[in-house]
Amino acid sequence: MDTFDVVVIGAGPAGENAADYAIRGSSRTAVLVTADLVGGECSFYACIPSKAMLRPLDVRASATHLQGLPSSLPVDRAGLLARRDSWVVDYDDTSQVEWARGAGISVLRGRGRLSAERTVVVATPQGDRTLHARHAVVLATGSEPVVPAALAAAKPWGSRDATGVVEVPDSTAVVGGGVVACEAARWLAGLGSRVVLLVRGDRLLSKFEPFVSDFVRDGLAAEGIEVRFGVDLERAERPDARDTGLGRVHGGPVTLVERDGTRTEVAELLVATGRRPARDDLGLESVGLSPSGLDGPLPDWLHLVGDVSGVAPLTHWGKYQARVVGARIAAAAQGRPAPAEPDLVPVPQVVFSDPQVASVGQTEADAVAAGHRVRTATVGFDAAAGSALQRDDATGRASLVIDDEADTLLGATFVGPEVAELLHAATIAITAKVPLDLLWHAVPAYPTASELWLRLLDSDREARRTTG
Repeated sequence: MDTFDVVVIGAGPAGENAADYAIRGSSRTAVLVTADLVGGECSFYACIPSKAMLRPLDVRASATHLQGLPSSLPVDRAGLLARRDSWVVDYDDTSQVEWARGAGISVLRGRGRLSAERTVVVATPQGDRTLHARHAVVLATGSEPVVPAALAAAKPWGSRDATGVVEVPDSTAVVGGGVVACEAARWLAGLGSRVVLLVRGDRLLSKFEPFVSDFVRDGLAAEGIEVRFGVDLERAERPDARDTGLGRVHGGPVTLVERDGTRTEVAELLVATGRRPARDDLGLESVGLSPSGLDGPLPDWLHLVGDVSGVAPLTHWGKYQARVVGARIAAAAQGRPAPAEPDLVPVPQVVFSDPQVASVGQTEADAVAAGHRVRTATVGFDAAAGSALQRDDATGRASLVIDDEADTLLGATFVGPEVAELLHAATIAITAKVPLDLLWHAVPAYPTASELWLRLLDSDREARRTTG
C-alpha cells in the first residue's frame, strides 16, 4: 500500500488545483490518479481548443465591422486547425505532468475507485495498486456528455469531436441550444461547414436573461448559421455509422427525423445536449454512499471539486472549489481552523458567441424566485462612446439585477463585443456586496466599454429619483 497525504482521483484543472493547494509550501505529499490526459477535458477537448479556434473568428468579426478595414476576410482552415493543435500540444500532456512533478505531486496512470475509508484502488496496466490517504481523498472526475438514446445509434459527434475536428463536414446539424452548441456552430461554420442549429425549446441559452437569445440568434444568422426552434427529434438514421476516430466524419450521411415527419439530411451530427457528473464506478458504495448521496454531507475526509460536484460545470468554478478544498485540507493537516469563506460567491460565465455573452450571479427571475425584492437597470451597448467604438454597428445590452432592500448587486448580464472583459467588475461588486451608491464613485476610463457601468448606475439613480 502506497501512502500519501492527499489522493486525488481526476487530473483536470480542479484536481490539479486541489492537490497543489493542499500541499503547497509543505512536506505533505499528493498523487493525481487519472486514466486520461493530465490537464483534463478543459486543456485538451473543451475550453482551450474551442477558444483557440474562436478567437481568430472574433478578430475577423471585429475587423470586418470597422470602417477602414476589409469588409470580408477569408478563414485559413489549415491555419486555424494548426492553431488549435499548438494549444493542445498535439494531445501530449508531458508539460502538464512535468508541472505536477515540479509542484511535488505524483502522477499515477490508471482508473481509481474507493475501496474503503481513505483508500483508493487504482487499476493500472501493470496491475492494481492500493493508495491510502492520511488526510483526504478528493474526487475530481469531471462530467460526461448526455446523448439521447434516439440519436446514439448514428454515432454522432460529441464535444470532443467538435473541438478535435480533423475532417470538416460539408454540412452539420448541431442538436442543442446551450453554450457548447452555440460556440461549436460558430467554428464549424467558420471552417466551412453549412450548419443548422436544432433547438428543442424556444430560445438559446435558456439559463441566461431572456434578451440574450435574440442577440445570439441574430449573430449566428449573420455567420450563415440556420437556427430552428421547437424541434422535436424522433430519431437519427445513419446506415453507415462507424467510429472513424476523433473529429472524423463518422460514416455516411445522417437523416434526422422529427416527430412531425420533417426530415433533415446532413453529413455529420453534433449532439450538444448537456453533460452529467461522472460519478459511476467510483466505489462510493464501499464507504456507504451512492452517486445521488453525494449531494448531501460527506465524510470529513472526502471532497468533491469540479463538474462531479454537480454545482456549475465551469473550469474556473471547479478551480475555485479546488482552491477552497485544498486550503481546508492544508489547515486541517496543520491543526489550524479552516480559512474563512464568504456567504455568497457568484458564478461568472462567458459565452464566446458573437456578440459575446457575459453573466454573473442571479438573473432577475432567479432573484425573484429566491425571495429578493429586486429592481433592474438596463442600457443598450451603444449607450457609451467607449462601447460604441468597439464596432461601427455595435449592438447589445447590459443589465443589472439589484437587491432593492440592500442596494447591492445580485446579478449582471452583458451582451456585446468583447464584454467578457467587463464581467470581473460585476463579480467583485457582488462578492464584496458593494452598495450601488459607493459603486457609482468607481470612475470608468474614457473612452472604454467600462463606461457602461456609469450609464447603468446613472440609469438606476434616475429611475429611483423619478419614482421617489
